[in-house]
Amino acid sequence: MRIGFDAKRAFHNTTGLGNYSRDLIRILSEYFPDEDYYLYNTKPKRVDRLDMSKFTEILPDTKFWRKFSSIWRQGPINRQIAQDKIELYHGLSGEIPRNLSKTGAKSIVTIHDLIFVRYPKLYSFFDRKIHFNKFKYAAHKADRVIAISEQTKEDIIAYLNIDASKIDVVYQGCHAIFKEQVSEEQKILVREKYNLPDQFILNVGTIEERKNLLSIVKAIKDIDINLVVAGRKTKYYDQVKEYITENQLNHKVHFLGGVDLQELATLYQTAEIFIYPSIFEGFGIPIIEALFSKTPVITTNGGVFPEAGGPHSIYVEPYNIEQLSLEITTLLSDKAKQIEIAEQGHVFVQKFNDEAIANQLMKVYTSVLHG
Repeated sequence: MRIGFDAKRAFHNTTGLGNYSRDLIRILSEYFPDEDYYLYNTKPKRVDRLDMSKFTEILPDTKFWRKFSSIWRQGPINRQIAQDKIELYHGLSGEIPRNLSKTGAKSIVTIHDLIFVRYPKLYSFFDRKIHFNKFKYAAHKADRVIAISEQTKEDIIAYLNIDASKIDVVYQGCHAIFKEQVSEEQKILVREKYNLPDQFILNVGTIEERKNLLSIVKAIKDIDINLVVAGRKTKYYDQVKEYITENQLNHKVHFLGGVDLQELATLYQTAEIFIYPSIFEGFGIPIIEALFSKTPVITTNGGVFPEAGGPHSIYVEPYNIEQLSLEITTLLSDKAKQIEIAEQGHVFVQKFNDEAIANQLMKVYTSVLHG
């Protein structure tokens, strides 16, 4: 089978959509190595996290389309897809090229979330319009739609008017590094490099309003625990930093930048608790990373979060500071409870292991190609 992928995010994004793209491509190649995988990229890669011996990278083949690669990706890419005799094309981030069916290839699109519809104030008017039009076109024109959660499936049905029978839910996995045991020596090295205390709670993700970091900072104001935050800063960081400064919390909130995957895996396994009070997600991959790391999770009690966190994680109202503070305090004071939650979470998260996801994906692929 000759399978093509929209690999822009795989080669140029180090977080959510990039991680999803890389993990999906990697997982398929490991469990189905006899297939041919073509990765369509807009420009020379910025992120080098794939073993390229398993794949064929395709770039725009003319100087003109290399210059206008964003337009190439929307439709002119079809000429190369046809030349490569691609049988199935998978848009990994809510998009497929216009008129892709004329190449003879079948198509699948993954839609991660419709947050821009649910929370329009977080996006500009033009971004909302662009996202909505691209997603709606892809969902209607693709042969199948993959949703990364039941929550996203419900939103696709409601907001894009897609019949439920056209949508398959295939969960995300995570990088294998989060499933490997980290040595005590590695933990010491990371603590020393970033000057971290022996005990801390952890938050991972872009520092933006939707991720709700400020609630964690407020919750630990009167708790004797440090908070470590690993994520890219946005304007919302200034709001969080202002509260930290006003309440003299600079000594107990640590912002880390430039953390590599090995260090991130070490942080997960070193933390006492992983805290993720996000307002809304399509899935919430950091929750999965924490569960594979055997770290207890406190997260939000609605939306997709129970799907990702399972029955043994702790759930709170995202803006209920007293509730979050109480749950943190209670869990920190009960080591046996921490271990119990971590062990039960690790059992639950096996449903997101690589083999299960690879088999689900290939089942969707073969159903599209062969009915």
